[in-house]
Amino acid sequence: MRIGYGWDSHEFRAGVPLKIGGVVLPHDRGLAGHSDGDVLLHALTDALLGAVAAGDIGGFFPPSDPKWKGADSAIFVEEALKQVRKAGYSVSNVDSTLILAAPKIGLHAGNIQARVAELLGISPGQVGVKAKTPEGMGTENAAIAHVAVLLIETPKPKTSPQSRRKAPGTKRSRRR
Repeated sequence: MRIGYGWDSHEFRAGVPLKIGGVVLPHDRGLAGHSDGDVLLHALTDALLGAVAAGDIGGFFPPSDPKWKGADSAIFVEEALKQVRKAGYSVSNVDSTLILAAPKIGLHAGNIQARVAELLGISPGQVGVKAKTPEGMGTENAAIAHVAVLLIETPKPKTSPQSRRKAPGTKRSRRR
């Protein structure tokens, strides 16, 4: 098993859509970021990459590269999943906590849970989505996401006796 942890934060800004967990939410402000500002998917990407010691989101998608301006953060999750699979793992479950003053996430948690599950190829029951308010911590103009992932080793396909045999024309060594 491998465990990964990621977090991200972005400030609210007028004139951009609010996207969290791959879902556009109704709100008067969105999150400022080089891509679409999706704090949940950014934290998820870092958690996945960290679990397999593959670096972080900035190493794969540097904010200095203009090609990622306004990019859909689902692309980042897809790349992180490729790294997870390449390392021989799959996602067992995800747990996340969002910290923001508004909007209230409760009404949207099911949609966010379903979208994150879809991106990861797992069931919604394997994705936890919780939300808290900042309670006077001075982060009322920001959204923060914390994500933990549990990866399990992907079982290797069993080989049949036929596939273990030497190819025709090759010599086998014999011990005597």
